[in-house]
Amino acid sequence: MQVAPSILSADFGNLARDVKEICDSGCNFVHVDVMDGHFVPNLTIGPVVVSAIAKAATKPLDIHLMVENNTFFVELFAPLKPAYISFHIEEEKHPHRLIQKIRSLGIKPAIVLNPNTIPEELEYLLADLDMVLLMSVNPGFGGQSFINTVLPKAKKLNEMRNRLNPNCLIEVDGGVSDKNIQALKDVGVDVVVAGSYVFKHQNKAQAIKSLQI
Repeated sequence: MQVAPSILSADFGNLARDVKEICDSGCNFVHVDVMDGHFVPNLTIGPVVVSAIAKAATKPLDIHLMVENNTFFVELFAPLKPAYISFHIEEEKHPHRLIQKIRSLGIKPAIVLNPNTIPEELEYLLADLDMVLLMSVNPGFGGQSFINTVLPKAKKLNEMRNRLNPNCLIEVDGGVSDKNIQALKDVGVDVVVAGSYVFKHQNKAQAIKSLQI
């Protein structure tokens, strides 16, 4: 299991320190939540702050867009060369076009599904994706409780992935901890986003290692 701590739960007064600490503690990616206050009821960070994160990070960035006007934000963050940019299927009218645009910028495209969006929405997109992110909380705020219905959903997506695009990763974001990590692994999840669990833990390296099963 790969681990992508979400900097949404970091201490923003000591952001560079926290980013360096999770990288030194063995995380696989640094997960960056970009929210515009329209698609979700929260407003987070822009390219100036993410640029500072990129400078402090020794692991690749995983940028999760929770925004309207996805193309604008893709162009805004592409110069930072993250490993992945993910966008919500619920907000995008032309997902194929945006997938192609992200890939043309040398970035791996990913699509996000809200808790109530079914995996079958991706039937005709999965072959073109490098990752699918399943939300296990309602997007917008950190520290929420895990929604258990993501487990059968991930299992279904895993079956689709194995049939249509075995190289596509499955990522889960929200309420992840050592209490549910084995269940996530059992249904085929490859990457987990963990914010509160990692950043509120007294030993971040121990927290990350407990998820890398």
